[in-house]
Amino acid sequence: MEDLSWGAIILRILIRFIPVWIALAVTFGLSIAFKRRLGLYGKLFDNTIGAVGFGLVMFWVYTALAVGLFDWIVTHDPLSAATGMKNKLPGTPLRGAAEGEYPYYLLGGDTLARDVFSRMIEGAWVVIRIAPLATLFSFMVGITLGLPAGYIGGKLDTGLSFLANLILAFPVILLFYLLVTPEMVETGIPSYMAIVLFLFPIVFLIVLINARFHTQPTRRNIILVVLLVVLGWLYLSLISDPITVVRFWPSELDLFNVPAGILVVFVSVVFVNAPTVFRIVRGLTLDIKTRDYVAAAQTRGEGPWYIMLWEILPNARGPLIVDFCLRIGYTTILLGTLGFFGLGLPPESPDWGSTINQGRKLLSIYPHAAIVPAVALLSLVLGLNLLADGLREESLRD
Repeated sequence: MEDLSWGAIILRILIRFIPVWIALAVTFGLSIAFKRRLGLYGKLFDNTIGAVGFGLVMFWVYTALAVGLFDWIVTHDPLSAATGMKNKLPGTPLRGAAEGEYPYYLLGGDTLARDVFSRMIEGAWVVIRIAPLATLFSFMVGITLGLPAGYIGGKLDTGLSFLANLILAFPVILLFYLLVTPEMVETGIPSYMAIVLFLFPIVFLIVLINARFHTQPTRRNIILVVLLVVLGWLYLSLISDPITVVRFWPSELDLFNVPAGILVVFVSVVFVNAPTVFRIVRGLTLDIKTRDYVAAAQTRGEGPWYIMLWEILPNARGPLIVDFCLRIGYTTILLGTLGFFGLGLPPESPDWGSTINQGRKLLSIYPHAAIVPAVALLSLVLGLNLLADGLREESLRD
């Protein structure tokens, strides 16, 4: 077989992404059709920058789900090497391809003869599993601590602000590197951090439900029992891992097993981002608690947590949503940087940072191995930034 031309390569890549194109078309079609009923999300489609950013982000989200859940799009095993395909250029036929095996390396081979296209696609699954969820956990920690610090104030505010400033005094990259080094993992500190930090989402949701349904004790108790059982099981499954110093129950009861490297990176992202979120939430709370509707809630006799969670937090959603999108982008860059330096994730991981690092030494001869994951990383972060800009503009118009 002959090498593919660039036109043929692009056409074949577009065909591989057909499930993603269909998902994007359905998402945009339904969203535009019902945008007047979808609040801030619907208004996003009246903003060109926001819509473009949303499209870029959802492209990678759907790509990650397609490969992670259904093993679509990829053409080869991203961890397997093929004989004679080391540093091959895009469109090179696969030597000795078996029947049913994809006959080309669409974007060439890397220094270990692995398919660059498949590693790029698989890398999206690594990023989408870590960045949004870790950022969400960071926000739950920051909101749970930032609301009472800003609303109650006093010694609580002073103590929590001091701890946040103490963490923020370290350079973010340096602190992140320190937490994921093998020496730090061996001490068990990230495991203990996971035990503490992963409690915050449970505390947040319990307080949220209790504040909302405190006047309906029967309904509240039923919801809390179900919530505690489900979240407790998830929590114990998450922290009962080989890297965890303390195992709480038999591994047979675990709902899932998180790879050690991913869990350490996840905990590190939460720990590094939570203080910044805390300061943002605290500042917003200090401003919003002086508004008339908060005074009206106090006059009605509402409790502090009800006011914080159901009066202040909803009115702070605009800046928090924007920061959430931006912070996912920062986390994506951090993951790429870690992978580039070989920290946190396993060496064979197809994450974009590791793939860039493996291809950088041959940039002057074979640039494809490093450029392809770099463009993927760039496009996702660009999409998140554009999405944040669009959300900021639309939230200011509310």
